[in-house]
Amino acid sequence: MTRSVTVRVPAKINLHLSVGDLRPDGYHDLVTVYQALDLYDEVTVTPAAEISVRTPGYPEVPTTTKNLAWKAALQLLKLTESGEGCPVAIEIDKQIPVAGGMAGGSADAAATLLACNTLWGLDLSRSRLAEIAEQLGSDVPFALAGGTAVGTGRGEKVAPVLLARHQFHWVLALADGGLSTPKVFAELDRLRAAGPVPRVGGVDEVLTALATGTPEALAATLGNDLQAAAISLNPALRRTLNAAMQEGGLAGIVSGSGPTIAILCADAESAADVAANLAGRDVCRSVRVASGPVPGAKVVDRT
Repeated sequence: MTRSVTVRVPAKINLHLSVGDLRPDGYHDLVTVYQALDLYDEVTVTPAAEISVRTPGYPEVPTTTKNLAWKAALQLLKLTESGEGCPVAIEIDKQIPVAGGMAGGSADAAATLLACNTLWGLDLSRSRLAEIAEQLGSDVPFALAGGTAVGTGRGEKVAPVLLARHQFHWVLALADGGLSTPKVFAELDRLRAAGPVPRVGGVDEVLTALATGTPEALAATLGNDLQAAAISLNPALRRTLNAAMQEGGLAGIVSGSGPTIAILCADAESAADVAANLAGRDVCRSVRVASGPVPGAKVVDRT
């Protein structure tokens, strides 16, 4: 009998993020291109008397019903037949920045779905888990899938980009503090109401650049409608972007709602150089080197 299951799940960045106008239901239509990077959280689930969440070293992460991993366990438990599932203790070993625009909370929810599916022997397919993931959050289905994909709707409708098999190298500049995703969207709405704000175009150019595998081509197509709002809320991000270009990055972009900056580099050696130089510039809290695409959530241990 399986006593615990551990799942490893990657961070994401948005190579392209087009944000539509505010809808009557309070959401925005999105068109995005996701890429999963080799920066991981590991989530372990163990049978327990009640659902709980521990995230050692990250007291700011909620540990009750506000945590997406907690919600994922409950959602799947409600769908199981009598006796199949049980409450679980969820322990999260975090490497993905908290509130950094890299979908750490969504990744943990995806990992929890897969871990509980395995622990309870449910044998639900990835497509069925993705349907459940859609109900939890916009980025959760992609965290299950990984790779490179186009997201539509609120980002939860995911289609893989099959020609995007080339490896790209990134430097991640992590900022002090985080940014609330709802606040960034609200700031974008405020900026647009105040006057014209440039918008990114369609995804065709990004998809073509991904197919070529040339980092220089991809660099010319990166775009994020939320970037102006993130910089408005945290003006220091502009200094980070400027420094990244001065140190040899091909292009920099705010990841999702920020404040993490993803810097595309020519190759692994260039990424190491950019990271080392940027670390000495006092324009961010810390830097990480990563590459992608990588697969989505994966079981790495069961005991």
